Amino acid sequence: MATFNKIVILSFLTILVVLIIYYFLPIQKLPDGIIIDKIVVLKSEHKLIAYSEGHMVVTYKIAIGKNPIGEKEYEGDGKTPEGIYMISDKNPKSDFHKNLGISYPNPTDILHSQQLGRPAGGSIKIHGLKNGEDCIGKFQRWTDWTNGCIALTNQEIDELYNHTKIGTSIEIKR
Repeated sequence: MATFNKIVILSFLTILVVLIIYYFLPIQKLPDGIIIDKIVVLKSEHKLIAYSEGHMVVTYKIAIGKNPIGEKEYEGDGKTPEGIYMISDKNPKSDFHKNLGISYPNPTDILHSQQLGRPAGGSIKIHGLKNGEDCIGKFQRWTDWTNGCIALTNQEIDELYNHTKIGTSIEIKR
């Protein structure tokens, strides 16, 4: 029984060390002066890829809508939209640290939701963590938790926010 307890304690300590290393491992940094001119989100891979002048400059791991399979159909479905949009606004004082607004819904999205007899919704963002919960850090990526938005860590949204202009193209793919 003593050997079993030692194995359990050693396993716990190993997991704890791995989690601490994961939490504090630095993220990839964007070089100064880079302007993001295109963003591609791959929902199935949980990736946001940022481009400048046709070159990939950074990839982030993301969390998406808590109902991650399929295209957004209406307000409240918990899905992240799919399609081509643009960054429509920037909010430095969001409830979720900072955010970049996405121009959802487009006319096709509105028509589709109307055919379902539901509102399309809106307020789809790329954002950080809920204010006061930034200690979650990279662990936020372990589950899809948003209402249809794209979530990054606060450090990542700070970086993306600083290098992205309103009008930047964003393509969200399955």
